[in-house]
Amino acid sequence: MSTILGIHRQPLSTPVVGAVRCVSSAGALLGEGALWSPREQVLYWVDILACHLHRFDPASVTRTTWTFDEEISALAERAAAPGLIVTLRRGFALFDPAVDREPHYLHQPGAALPGNRFNDGKCDAQGRFWAGTMDFACEAPTGALYRYDPDGRCTRHDQGFAVTNGPTWSADGRSLYFNDTVNGRIHAYAFDAGTGSLSDKRLWHAFAAGDGVPDGMTTDAAGRLWIAHWGGACVSCHDPVTAHELCRVTLPTRHVTNCAFGGPDLRTLFITSARSGLTAGQLAAEPLAGGLFAVSVDSPGLPACLFGG
Repeated sequence: MSTILGIHRQPLSTPVVGAVRCVSSAGALLGEGALWSPREQVLYWVDILACHLHRFDPASVTRTTWTFDEEISALAERAAAPGLIVTLRRGFALFDPAVDREPHYLHQPGAALPGNRFNDGKCDAQGRFWAGTMDFACEAPTGALYRYDPDGRCTRHDQGFAVTNGPTWSADGRSLYFNDTVNGRIHAYAFDAGTGSLSDKRLWHAFAAGDGVPDGMTTDAAGRLWIAHWGGACVSCHDPVTAHELCRVTLPTRHVTNCAFGGPDLRTLFITSARSGLTAGQLAAEPLAGGLFAVSVDSPGLPACLFGG
């Protein structure tokens, strides 16, 4: 049974947002990696620290889980074959939930830094998979942003992050947004779609003290950015140019980690959360921590891009 929760909208909010529902009380240690599959009409998401890949079917309200030998953090569907490309602890791998028992590594750019792991990631419209690494302890600036191409090339584009999240793109594909989570900053880069290169890095938005830090994010069809607040108990919606906050969705737990649009019309925003980092008292006060949530909006999201290989 879904749990109906509250929604807070700031004045002059643009999206019309309904009530938040907890659609799966999964109790994830670190929910992340939300991805809607149009061909299956399900939501894939992960519990990084439990090494779980989840598949949530809204039609039957059921969850299927695969357990791996190491952390899984992000994923995208493949365009030319069934199954998924995923990031594991050390790099990029393929996994077909229909036939595989375990993922098969493609490339491991993180193998030289055993204190690191991969975190968030997404495909661009050209079918390249972008993913960031981070320090397990969330302290050392050893994380970087990588691009993995369908032909097997792997390129490092930026570095010096303790924790990375994102990326997402502007609706016109000319900007890439990427989160320096520990420092509460979101950077924007000029994005060359043809070459997959980045330039002109700038600070796009800095989170206010006490409002959490930026975690996973996504873009809707109107170009607005929706950003999960780790430690801030919400997802906020922003103008893509000015970064002005248009509205926010409040959640019943403070560690909000990722969001993705799904459903038949892409008008449902699915939101992941985490139990990790909460005290016993906080867990008692936030019994839905680690759950998967959903809320309806007035404008559709953009379909997730497919990996070209």
